[in-house]
Amino acid sequence: MSKKTAILLVNLGSPDSPKPRDVYRYLTEFLNDPRVIDVPWLARALLVNGIIVPFRHRKSAKVYKELWTENGSPLIHYGNRVRELLQERFRDGERVFLAMRYQNPSMDKVLQEIHDWGADQILLVPLFPQYASATNGSVMAKAFAIMKKWWVIPNVKMIAQFYDLPEYIRGFVENGKAFNLDEYDHVLFSYHGLPERQVDKVYEDRACRNHSCEHEINDENKFCYKATCYATTRAIASGLGLRGSDYTVCFQSRLGRGWIEPFSDKVIEELAKKGARKLLVFSPAFVADCLETIIEIGEEYQELFEKHGGEKVQLVPSLNDSATWIDGLERLVRTNL
Repeated sequence: MSKKTAILLVNLGSPDSPKPRDVYRYLTEFLNDPRVIDVPWLARALLVNGIIVPFRHRKSAKVYKELWTENGSPLIHYGNRVRELLQERFRDGERVFLAMRYQNPSMDKVLQEIHDWGADQILLVPLFPQYASATNGSVMAKAFAIMKKWWVIPNVKMIAQFYDLPEYIRGFVENGKAFNLDEYDHVLFSYHGLPERQVDKVYEDRACRNHSCEHEINDENKFCYKATCYATTRAIASGLGLRGSDYTVCFQSRLGRGWIEPFSDKVIEELAKKGARKLLVFSPAFVADCLETIIEIGEEYQELFEKHGGEKVQLVPSLNDSATWIDGLERLVRTNL
């Protein structure tokens, strides 16, 4: 009897369409996750359902409409492409599935499909290179919440992070080398932001600032999002031959005060005021281009840079469906099966 192995890739998610009602539904599910907004449930419910979503969803819908292509959401499109390409690397007894943490294809539906297929083992692969409770942790928590209802639970293994996967690093190095680095005044490595309190929770002393996260990976900070972002940057920068003075690590998409600094928009503004004319920007927290890369960096930061005297913010494409990235996923899966 052959063993059935389910390989479940999970990314963040996307509205089903850029229509306001679909964006409303997406934001409601996303922002009500207690691992995303980690405050007491009543405060979160009032903030999300009473303020953020009602007042923000129509504006967000306009941005998603700008992002949308003939293939729909880029995140979903590349997710399907990666699933198909990865499936070609495995036999019939190993099936690759794709789910989204929020909205569709939902984890509930896809895990039920895996259950009905009769999988003997499940390998869960959250597609977030650096561990964060709000991403990888949320995917794991959701998977356990679904599977605990099953009478029979097969062998399950979960990949917490892969920020040091060689092909992941090499993919960004290759994409960076498509540009003439000498033409740019500075290079930015812009990661999705998190509240400082979320990285502080990694440590017994509740203080990320005490653990050399900008300079090294050690036993204490190996699951700190900030530390792994800096480690990722050092690896990519080394592959590109960049010196420490050539680049800056920064964090985008903040929602208020108390988030990890420096902020990407402030760094871009300051560089423009100092006379920088061309910036090259990597966003290695995302393995597929999405709203945060295409719109936030490619358009909003471009406008901000021009406003303060700069000329060009050049986004380095993400890994998307590149052969190097598929090689890396294959290695990651085979190593963990």
